[in-house]
Amino acid sequence: MAITIKAVSSKKELHKFIRFNYELYKENPYSVPDLYDDMLNTFNKKKNAAFEFCEAEYFLAYRDGKIVGRVAAIINNRANEVWDKKDVRFGWIDFIDDMEVSEALLDAVQQWGKERGMTNIIGPLGFTDFDAEGMLIEGFDQLSTMATIYNHPYYPEHMDKLGYVKDADWVEFKIFIPEAIPDKHQRISNLIQKKYNLKIKKYTSNKKVAADYGQEIFELMNEAYSPLYGYAPLSQSQIKQYIKMYLPIIDLRMLTLITDAEDKLVAVGISMPSLSEALQKSRGRLLPLGWFYLLKALFMKKRAKMLDLLLVAVKPEYQNKGVNALLFSDLIPVYKKLGFIFAESNPELEHNGKVQAQWEYFETVQHKRRRAFVKEIK
Repeated sequence: MAITIKAVSSKKELHKFIRFNYELYKENPYSVPDLYDDMLNTFNKKKNAAFEFCEAEYFLAYRDGKIVGRVAAIINNRANEVWDKKDVRFGWIDFIDDMEVSEALLDAVQQWGKERGMTNIIGPLGFTDFDAEGMLIEGFDQLSTMATIYNHPYYPEHMDKLGYVKDADWVEFKIFIPEAIPDKHQRISNLIQKKYNLKIKKYTSNKKVAADYGQEIFELMNEAYSPLYGYAPLSQSQIKQYIKMYLPIIDLRMLTLITDAEDKLVAVGISMPSLSEALQKSRGRLLPLGWFYLLKALFMKKRAKMLDLLLVAVKPEYQNKGVNALLFSDLIPVYKKLGFIFAESNPELEHNGKVQAQWEYFETVQHKRRRAFVKEIK
């Protein structure tokens, strides 16, 4: 039967769009489902602040009345303006192992973008860098994280056959938590702290950290990440949204702020217990028992032995000066006390030496690689 592509036009179809991924990977031990309610908000034009500068369409692929694939078509006008490009992004792409399906989905994105003046198709990318990005090309036998995409090995094979080429690669590291802070690491931390008169700030109230530094944390992200691949500055609406969304649930023991003598934010490190296994058990649902698995992973003693490094950002003028060492000198004892064995770095651009240099005093394994593909629209 021929492939039929249909744009999502109802809440019922959006539900099917989200749940297709869960069904395709329900027996896979490495895939981690998105939280369903988060996905509903992400795709909702009234609830996702990214729609201030993004436009999108969601497509489902059908064969003989059965869904066999999905994809989101996105234009991030702000990113296109910053990088002087005319890119249409494809994101949240999933398909059965059938070239007709993957080709039809990507053709739909190309056509949608072409009608809006775009000249290249690129992805997988989301609305912003806060969405998962990059197709897995190595590490199919490794547990995914809540912040990344898992896909079958045949996905990149389809991309190659369809004429898509590499635009950027990210690598991911498993970082083993040392028994103690490495001596050289500690010496650098002490030296940097004295030289630049830096202070380590810790909080016991999520509301207070949001009030004191919520705005600065995301402004620092805009500064630190602006040179990185495809990054577009967060708008004030996005900053307000993320302060409200993320800061209330952070375990403050794993939040470290570095400030200068005037209490201005210089660096931030945020990590949290891995939610991968909890999300697998909940199948992406909070009800009926999903909330229990997530709370258990976050706050109970018998939590996962893996933690996710969600955010490390350093003010540009302090990069390559050892400030990262100061962050982890504070965090390593916390990790050990909480019983973590290793951390997931999450994606880092393969040529981002500044970021990867911070792991030089730790035992690491580069265990995953993912790719953004690009193709000219004819």
